[in-house]
Amino acid sequence: MKIAVVDYGMGNIRSVSKALEHVAPQAEVLVTSDPEAIRAAERVVVPGQGAMPDCMRQLAASGAREAVIAAAASKPFLGICIGLQMLFEQGEEGDTPGLGVLPGRVPRFSAEVSKAGLKIPHMGWNQVAQERPHALWSGIADRGRFYFVHSYYPQPADRALTAGTCEYGVSFTCAVARDNIFAVQFHPEKSQNSGLQLLSNFVQWRP
Repeated sequence: MKIAVVDYGMGNIRSVSKALEHVAPQAEVLVTSDPEAIRAAERVVVPGQGAMPDCMRQLAASGAREAVIAAAASKPFLGICIGLQMLFEQGEEGDTPGLGVLPGRVPRFSAEVSKAGLKIPHMGWNQVAQERPHALWSGIADRGRFYFVHSYYPQPADRALTAGTCEYGVSFTCAVARDNIFAVQFHPEKSQNSGLQLLSNFVQWRP
C-alpha cells in the first residue's frame, strides 16, 4: 500500500509520516509534492499548519493542487489542521478561497471566546465529541482528548458533514466526514494513543 503525505512546504510533515509508518509498517509512506505520485497513491494525507493564505499559495506553487482535489474525490483522504480548512470554500484569514471541495467557510474564533477568558489560538488538549459513528472513530472513546493548535475552525454549510465537535467557549466542528473524506482540526500525530488509533483506522478504512 502506498500512502502519500502531501508536502507543500507547510506543517510538520515528518511527525505525520513517522506516525503513519508506526501504525502501518507494511505500507510505503511517501512524503511528496509530485502530482503523479499523489495520483498513484492508494491513500492521501494532507497535513498543514500556519496561515491559510500561505498554505493555499504554497499548495498551488507546489503543483499539487489539482492532484489533491482529485484525491479528495476518489480515494481515502485524510486532512489535518489546515488540510481540513482548505477543503472548504472560503477562509476568513486573508479572505482566502479554499479548494471548494466541501460547502462552508472557516471563521476565526469570536471575541466571545476571549471574553470568556480563553486564549486564541486554542492550544493544547481538548475533548472531542463524536457526533456520529464512523470507521475512523473505531476503538476511540467518545470525548477522548486530542491536541489542538488553531485560531480558525471549519463551519460546514451542511450540518451532516460534522463528525466531531469540541467546546472552546463555543461548540465548533472539529472533524468532518463525507464519503471517502475524513478531516480533523486537531493533530492526531501529536495526540498519543487516540491519535495513533485514528491513523491506524485510516490505513485500514475501506470507504
